[in-house]
Amino acid sequence: MAIRKIRNSWWVDFRAEHTRHRLRSPENSKAGAEAYEAVLRQKLARGEQIGPMQPTYTFAEFAEKWFEGYVLPNNKHQEQRMKRYILNASLVPFFGKIPLEKITTHHVEQYKAYILRQGVNPKTVNNRLAVFGKCIRTAYEWLELKGMPPRTTRLKCPPSTTTFLSPDECSLLLSKAEGVVRDMILVALHTGMRQGELRGLQWSSIQWENQTLTVRHSLNDRLKKLESPKSNRERHIPMGIEVYTLLFNRKKDTGYVFSDAKGSPFDSQYVIRRLEEIRAKAELRKFTWHTLRHTFASQLAMKGAPLHAVQALLGHSSISTTMRYAHVAPSALRTVINMLSPKTAMHTAFGQQVGNAWGEAIEQEIEKP
Repeated sequence: MAIRKIRNSWWVDFRAEHTRHRLRSPENSKAGAEAYEAVLRQKLARGEQIGPMQPTYTFAEFAEKWFEGYVLPNNKHQEQRMKRYILNASLVPFFGKIPLEKITTHHVEQYKAYILRQGVNPKTVNNRLAVFGKCIRTAYEWLELKGMPPRTTRLKCPPSTTTFLSPDECSLLLSKAEGVVRDMILVALHTGMRQGELRGLQWSSIQWENQTLTVRHSLNDRLKKLESPKSNRERHIPMGIEVYTLLFNRKKDTGYVFSDAKGSPFDSQYVIRRLEEIRAKAELRKFTWHTLRHTFASQLAMKGAPLHAVQALLGHSSISTTMRYAHVAPSALRTVINMLSPKTAMHTAFGQQVGNAWGEAIEQEIEKP
């Protein structure tokens, strides 16, 4: 098609001598675009050069189009807010007036140095670079800009630490909790569900026959509605005897599983405040609802659960996210190291694991005079 309308603008789009020509019509109408096409073809027939394929945008101009045309349709509300903040507070003030095709890798490095001098930590820098990189790559794709987008080399960051509760801390926490919030804490510790998923859990998502609950929704406070979970996919979690018994004793036909006296779901600030009160009563270190999710995954890993199974239960889209729990899992490296020791390498009595043999060998060494 030689004439087309794109985002309320008429464009000329045709090929001549194996070259694609795509230009915005100076007169924004179908008839004007057809006349403009005829003029362009005449120029090409005479061997003349025709104008640029796309109008020039500054980063600020395109960033707004990208937000409306890509971020709003494809991202959830929380991510939209995050990207809007990064654009307005950091990226547009630095890159805003520069034409897109003029932005170079040197500009990106200058930006990194500038925000690092402001005291921004490397992880936050990388988050901002991720938004910039996606925006600029989209610009080159949508506008068919010549060349390659500037490189966005991310900073090296120390590995993030994962905090979780011990079994004793979990027991103490539950002993100080009561009512529906205690039920939410127990379910979080035994299923790894996120806070929003717990608040959005409905009785229709529980299958009593096969003792499974399905995570279909997360409750969004700002929009006051249910949305899909973070991974945009539902997941099925088998219920242990504690969770099954707890929920079966509160069983209803419809509505939210965890709700107030009127049947309405709790808002996030209420459950955050209640957890903090219970934590303080138990005199435990500070932690959040998400720590209960980390606790679920860490305790599974420590007991030898395969990480791909932990990934499925948590709903991680990538195994790399689940690998944060690998350091607490029983290590196969211990078996390899024990091969060097004749005291443990050949220990097979009663089918005990090498780890037991290692402990016995250590005790024998300690008992030696």
